[in-house]
Amino acid sequence: MPAAVPSTARHTRRTSRLLAALAVATGLAASPARALEKVSFGLNWVPEAEHCGFFQAKARGYYEAAGLDVELKPGNPNVNMPLLVASGEVNMGMGSSFTTLNLVAKGVKARTVASFFQKDPQTLVAHAGQGVATLQDLKGKPIMIGGFSRNEFWQFLKAAYGFDDGQLRPYAYSAAPFLADKKAVQQGYITDDAATLGKVLPEPPVSILLADYGYNNYATTVFATDAYLDTHKKTVRAFLDASRKGWTECMSGDYAPAMKAVLDLVPTGGEELFHFKVDQMKKRGLVEGGDAETLGIGAMTDARWKSFFDVMVKAGIYPASLDVTKAYTLEFIGKK
Repeated sequence: MPAAVPSTARHTRRTSRLLAALAVATGLAASPARALEKVSFGLNWVPEAEHCGFFQAKARGYYEAAGLDVELKPGNPNVNMPLLVASGEVNMGMGSSFTTLNLVAKGVKARTVASFFQKDPQTLVAHAGQGVATLQDLKGKPIMIGGFSRNEFWQFLKAAYGFDDGQLRPYAYSAAPFLADKKAVQQGYITDDAATLGKVLPEPPVSILLADYGYNNYATTVFATDAYLDTHKKTVRAFLDASRKGWTECMSGDYAPAMKAVLDLVPTGGEELFHFKVDQMKKRGLVEGGDAETLGIGAMTDARWKSFFDVMVKAGIYPASLDVTKAYTLEFIGKK
């Protein structure tokens, strides 16, 4: 004969069964936690304010709410992010119009799916009081340009404004030569120029934003291989939707979570520089200008891709036979 069950144990069992029945009846029964899909997104540089929307989306839990466990992988000068994406080591990466055009030109099937910077922050910087006010004022003047940039925005300046290689001077990614010569001109970024150079110059520098002169390179883009896009459409759309929420908050001024996340990783410049950068993004229309004005943050258009490509063909960067439509898709963000 089985041993008698103590009355307290019988009571506990009855109570448990009763609570379970009530949970089912009221829809409160516990369900297994949904497994998050791991996604890696490679940044184009070390974490900084220019990545605000992505860090905001992660800090706010927007990626997690979309079912994604997103890893934001830092970049640096020694990281070839397009190669990592092309090889499948990273799912998606941050780039520019050049990124996927270059990949397609090399036979790699990859596409840009969104652009969170409608304006490339690239500038040319001159000292105040040197007769420089517009881009045209720099034609013929010596300009310090980095090797990488000579194959990108410098080609635009040659094709669209008649600049020539005789103006080129070495740029060592140091402000020292610029600060030592009042007549010097160098490449820069609108999100950085006045905040860094302005602190050590008697007057703020003249910062000329190339995007305001027709340089239509999409920047802070999201790209992936065709193979990944074809098999992860839902994932890509979820990532972009969550990222748009993050960028919307950054542009509204509500970016404290992103700032903390970024500065915890790279404290250089502190909150002051972070605020300055976001302020410049807002004032200059980097995120909300261009196609985003009518199509929303992250949008792109066929017309702009074609116009940029045509200039680069004129500059000799790409052959006219290259199919520009293979370098992007409007399936996820944007309209034809």
